[in-house]
Amino acid sequence: MESWKLDRFESCERGENPTLLMKMKSGFAVIADSQFLPGYCILLAFPKITSLNELSIDQRRQFLLDMTIVGDAIIKTCNPLRLNYSIMANTDHYLHAHIQARYDWEPEEYISIPAWSYPEEQFYNKLYEFDETKHSELRQNLINNLNAIIGQINKSL
Repeated sequence: MESWKLDRFESCERGENPTLLMKMKSGFAVIADSQFLPGYCILLAFPKITSLNELSIDQRRQFLLDMTIVGDAIIKTCNPLRLNYSIMANTDHYLHAHIQARYDWEPEEYISIPAWSYPEEQFYNKLYEFDETKHSELRQNLINNLNAIIGQINKSL
């Protein structure tokens, strides 16, 4: 296992996490380990906490706003059919949001159900594992679109 995966938060802070897209107001936007669904991203709340309910109302607003900004960047970058947003703490016990693009090329039996329904061996196939070289253009386009969207938001304030 790559050392940056041992503590994704620390590696983001040190600038050593190759999946890091950017530090946002509420946490770190990263491209997901599996790119089976291209553009799949995760927002890691920072500082690290266990639940959305631990945040103040203003912090909740910021986290959810940041989550949708990541979604906007995915839409601009990947042109999906739609997006799925998920906040779960079943495996990793810290607040993070999954932002998954869904596509018209997906098989009919999976397109209308959560992406987690895909067989594990398909979703987590090594073929789709994040690779710095293979996914550099996708990652850079997500970063560029995030910066553009945040810039537009800041201009409107």
